Amino acid sequence: MLNDFKEFAMRGNVMDMAVGVIIGAAFGKIVTSLVNDVLMPPIGLLVGGIDFSNLFISLSGTHAATLAEAQAQNIPVIAYGAFINTVINFLIQAWAIFMVIKFANKLKAEKPAEPAQPPRLCPYCFSEVNEKATRCPHCTSEL
Repeated sequence: MLNDFKEFAMRGNVMDMAVGVIIGAAFGKIVTSLVNDVLMPPIGLLVGGIDFSNLFISLSGTHAATLAEAQAQNIPVIAYGAFINTVINFLIQAWAIFMVIKFANKLKAEKPAEPAQPPRLCPYCFSEVNEKATRCPHCTSEL
């Protein structure tokens, strides 16, 4: 069983998938930083100085000034600002993956196949004959 697992794990496609997962996780962290640290602060500034990551609705009616304060007091909240950040994060990742796949498909695009030559026909019975044949298999005429 151990040998079977080793054979499975060392296949090329499993190793490729492992590399893809690791790179994908790192890319996810980069995109999360891009959204939280680069994109959302200017957007928040444009819409009136709002910090999206700090937007929440308290479900208990207890007031808390920040999301961190509400979480420290174990106040149940709906953190819709974090949800907005996550949606933007997802959209950026989906767009990036779409572009990578589109580029990969362009690289893999096969050149159009050359048109097939018309079949060789016997000049006597007009049946299809192999290119290497010296006699027609249908009418036995010499070609």
